[in-house]
Amino acid sequence: MKKNSFLVGTLAFVHFFAQGQNSDIPKENKVNRTDVELVYNNYIQDGNNSAVTGGLGTEELYVYGPSLTLTKTKGRTVFSTNVGADIISSASTDNIDFVVSSASILDARSYLNYGVSHLMKDEQTTWYTGGGLSIESDYLSLSLKAGMLFENKDKTRTYSVQFQRFWDDLRWGRLQDGLNLFKPRRLIYPEELRFREWHENTKRHSYNFQFGLDQVINKRLLLGIYPEFTYQDGLLSTPFHRVYFDDGTLAVEALPSYRYKGSLGLKLNAFLGGRYILRNTINGYADSFGVRGISIENETVIKLDPSWSVAPSVRYYTQQGSRYFAPIGQHNPGADYATSDWDLADFHTWTLGTQLRYSPQAYVSKRMKFNAMNLRYSYYNRSNGLYGHLISLSIETSLDKKQR
Repeated sequence: MKKNSFLVGTLAFVHFFAQGQNSDIPKENKVNRTDVELVYNNYIQDGNNSAVTGGLGTEELYVYGPSLTLTKTKGRTVFSTNVGADIISSASTDNIDFVVSSASILDARSYLNYGVSHLMKDEQTTWYTGGGLSIESDYLSLSLKAGMLFENKDKTRTYSVQFQRFWDDLRWGRLQDGLNLFKPRRLIYPEELRFREWHENTKRHSYNFQFGLDQVINKRLLLGIYPEFTYQDGLLSTPFHRVYFDDGTLAVEALPSYRYKGSLGLKLNAFLGGRYILRNTINGYADSFGVRGISIENETVIKLDPSWSVAPSVRYYTQQGSRYFAPIGQHNPGADYATSDWDLADFHTWTLGTQLRYSPQAYVSKRMKFNAMNLRYSYYNRSNGLYGHLISLSIETSLDKKQR
C-alpha cells in the first residue's frame, strides 16, 4: 500500500534511530551488553488528493506502529535485530473498488531488519553488513546492505561508504487465506480497469550507494557531507493509481521503467556551551523523472538538567514536480507516461516538531539499566492541503554483563 512521502520519511527516521548504529561500536574488548528499545508510533493524516482516485479524493490514513530492537554488543562485534509492524487503516484504499463504507480498509506491514558490525583491531575501521524483509498485502521487499566506516587516528574525521540492494515484488495476495509468502496472486488494479493486464513487469530493483564524510572543525563545530545515488528499474508505477485524461477516458498510472536519483546532504552541528546543540541540515535532490527538491532543517537540543532535554525542530521542503504529473482530468490521452500522484507534483511543506528526552542512565537492578525515554511529536503540512500528525514514544534499556 503506497503511503505519502512524509509518512515514509518520518517512519524511516524513527526506525533508523531504533536500530544499533555502526558509529557506536565499543572500543573495549570486554564489553558484553544487550540494549533493548521499544518504540510505538501513531500517525494520522488527511487530505483531498488521493492518487487512488486520480488525484482527487480522501487521503485519510491511520497508522499504528510498534517495534522492538535488540542490540547485542560483545567485544568489538555488535549484532542487531529490529522487528515491527505498521497497522494501517486507509479510507482511500477502499476506493480501489469504490467501496462506500464508514469503516476504512485495514492492512498491515510487517518487517524484520538485522545487522552485524565489527570494529577491527586498529580501532579505526568498522565493517558491517545486514539485510531486511518487509511484507504487506500488495508488497514484498527484500534487502541487503554492506558498508565500512573509517576514522583517522585522532578521531576528528570519519569516512563512510554503504551499498544497499532491494528486491521488491508488487503483487497482491501474500496475506490472503493464510501466509503465502512466495505465492502472490497478481497485481491489483482499480476494479473498473481489470479487463486487461496493464503492466507486464511485477517487480522492482533498486541499487543505492551512500557516502559520508564527518569532519570535526573545532571543539564546537562538526561538518558532515553525504552524497547518495540510486538506480531503480522495473515496475515503478503503482498499479492501483487511476489517471483521468482530458477527454474523460481512464487508465492506470504509467511511469518509465527506470529511474536515477541523486542527493547531497550537508550537516553542521554547533555546540553552544554546555546546554545547547544546533543541528542544521540542508539536502538537495534530483531524479530522472524531473523532480527537484531542497530541504532546510534545524533541530535545537536544549539541556534542561543532567537528565532532561527538549529538542524543538523545524523543516521546510520545496519541490519542482515531475514532467509526468498533471492534476485530475488534465493529461493528454496520447501521453506515454501519466500520473496524478501529488507526491510527484509541485509543492512545499513545513514540518514542526519537538522531542522530550529523559535520560537518567540509572540502574533499576543489579544488571538492568534504564537509559532513556523519548517522546516525539511532529506536525506536517503540505501546500496542497495534506496534513499529518506523528507521535512516537521510545524506551531504551540495557543489560550489562561484566567480564573479567
